[in-house]
Amino acid sequence: MRFPRDLLFQSRRSPVMGTHGMVASSQPLASQVGLSILMQGGNAADAAVATAAALNVTEPCSTGLGGDCFALYFEGATNRITALNASGRAPRTLSIDRLEREGLARVWHQRHAHTVTVPGACSGWCTLIEHHGSMPIATILAPAIQLAEEGYPVGPIVAHHWKHDERLLQSNASQELLIDGRAPRPGERFRNPTLGRTLRTIAAGGAEAFYHGETATRIAGAVQQFGGTMDVDDLASHEANWETPISTVFRDVRVWECPPNGQGLAALLALNFYQEFPQYPPLSVERLHLQIEAMRVAFADADWYVADPQFAPAPLDLLLSRDYAAERRSLIDPGRALGELTHGIPALASDTVYFCVVDGNGNACSFINSNYNGFGTGIVPEGCGFSLQNRGFCFSIQRGHPNALAPGKRPYHTIIPGMLTHLDGSLYGPFGVMGGFMQPQGHFQVLVNMLDDEMDPQTALDHPRFCVSNGGVYLEPTLPMAGLAARGHNATLVGGYDRAVFGRGQVIVRQPDGILIAGSDMRSDGCAMGW
Repeated sequence: MRFPRDLLFQSRRSPVMGTHGMVASSQPLASQVGLSILMQGGNAADAAVATAAALNVTEPCSTGLGGDCFALYFEGATNRITALNASGRAPRTLSIDRLEREGLARVWHQRHAHTVTVPGACSGWCTLIEHHGSMPIATILAPAIQLAEEGYPVGPIVAHHWKHDERLLQSNASQELLIDGRAPRPGERFRNPTLGRTLRTIAAGGAEAFYHGETATRIAGAVQQFGGTMDVDDLASHEANWETPISTVFRDVRVWECPPNGQGLAALLALNFYQEFPQYPPLSVERLHLQIEAMRVAFADADWYVADPQFAPAPLDLLLSRDYAAERRSLIDPGRALGELTHGIPALASDTVYFCVVDGNGNACSFINSNYNGFGTGIVPEGCGFSLQNRGFCFSIQRGHPNALAPGKRPYHTIIPGMLTHLDGSLYGPFGVMGGFMQPQGHFQVLVNMLDDEMDPQTALDHPRFCVSNGGVYLEPTLPMAGLAARGHNATLVGGYDRAVFGRGQVIVRQPDGILIAGSDMRSDGCAMGW
């Protein structure tokens, strides 16, 4: 790894280095909480859950107990990687037929109570600790409880997004996430004692207390109050699952993602489609055009194949094969943007927070937790201190689609943690870029920066990005808009707070000598902390 001085774009921060442990998140107080757990003797799993809980307190407009989570865990002693899917399912009484009867099938609003899927985050936290943790859940949650009850100063970027989304908070209990009916201002102390009480309930009784107790009753009641169907049985039947991660080799590193229903497949496909093209310089029109086109082809596939595998299993081995990559790569014209795209058919013989942790023993956790759009539905169960996600809006309501809404089904999920290993199986490091459908694009671009250009994690994260969206492409300043437009791209420059569209990432790299090198995205309030 080099620390470049001669690139066209200069990083705004230096990478953070350490030896005994490292945490990188979008909020400094959350990073500090995770680091404190490591310094008390906790491992990467313990620190990850502590960080997740602290982020629920400090960035509730992005994440929380009302949302879902996924994780990849690398076990240093065995080099084994496990994938945790803690995403929730649709209520058992919700279907496309029901939406049609209620007149919602064509005008289904993304904030409607029907978009609330069972919140999976608590099950994910507790399952990760049960399988990989070394500390009691009460010890792990204690710092977040203290933050919630004593309060903390709100960061400036979070305050901006909180203010932007305050109108989404639509229940009487939403006052629990406001100060005198408004979002907190930058630097203003915010207290959330009701969230503190919910965290104390989990600390005492684990996931059982969340999914079978008063909290579950309050969640179901809030959803039903706003026209949804979720009941306490939906919550009681929820469980997180361990799954086999999927991967591909890019350059001399293996890239790991969670399998569908997460969209990590899109990142792996884009890497496969791109890696046989010539390596053009950073920020060049030639490189960006090929990356954009590879991403667009990958999304065309993901839009069809990413679904709940219990209902519609994807042919993952075939999709990730060299032959399929060559077939899809052949569609890409180096000189011109493609028109409308559809998914391929393999030949048969079928708002969010991301953070990562590495401990001193070489264990690593790549973790992502989200409400989906800001506060999600904006529905706040009374006395709970968190809002409920609107992840169900990612279902298709097209009958026959693999991702079509069905009772008890998990939707297409945008949140994806990533992990890198060397070809011998040893840890390279955890990484991720949060932000809806930007996430596989962020994975793709940051990895190319690191592996093709040997950028350190901070430089790779600071580097300007593109975001393919709605038939066009958004560009950060310094990217060659005119050159891409000449190749047929509908390109738009985006700056200021709107740069949130490009996601916010974290990366930790572990060198062979144990040195940890980390970066945290300048597009958020956060930082990496090590010791």
